[in-house]
Parts: sequence; C-alpha cells; structure tokens
Amino acid sequence: MDLNDLRIAVMIVSFALFLGILAWAWSARRRKSFDEAARYPFLDEQRGAEPNGDKR
Repeated sequence: MDLNDLRIAVMIVSFALFLGILAWAWSARRRKSFDEAARYPFLDEQRGAEPNGDKR
C-alpha cells in the first residue's frame, strides 16, 4: 500500500461521513427540532429582554 492508496481511502471515508451528515441533517425526523432551533434568535427579540434579564 503506497501513499496514494491511503489518500484514496481517507477521501472515501471522508465522503461517506459527509453523506451521512447530509442525510442526518435533511432527515424528516430532525426537521421539527431544526425549525425550532432556527426560531430561537427571534424569540429573544419578541420578549424584549437581554439574556441577563435586563430590559432594553
């Protein structure tokens, strides 16, 4: 096994990991929690308070 074979193996493993993360992120089971997390910044603005509890 030479260096090029090792590079190919690392590339294939990395690509498979990328596809796994992509499938996880786009899965229908995760959509609800991701949509909820996307609304977090707007919830703070609606409350009108700083993170430490002080009003603006």
